[in-house]
Amino acid sequence: MMDVEIEYCVPCGFLDRAETVQHALLTTLGEDLDSVALVTGDKGVFRVHVDGETIYDKDEDGDYDVDDLVATVRDRIGATA
Repeated sequence: MMDVEIEYCVPCGFLDRAETVQHALLTTLGEDLDSVALVTGDKGVFRVHVDGETIYDKDEDGDYDVDDLVATVRDRIGATA
């Protein structure tokens, strides 16, 4: 089981984006995850962390794709199973 944190910029209005990723993860992988938490931030941040490791950072990876994020988390689950 894993913990996922979605850190998002409140002033930038990234809540919808964060909720979309959260919903996709919970719908697809919910039984394999301990938690999917939304963490508020600022300065344009949008990052996804799995067990403390960053798997997506808007500043480094550009546009996000929900399906790619779910696949990456699924791969992490498979690697630890």
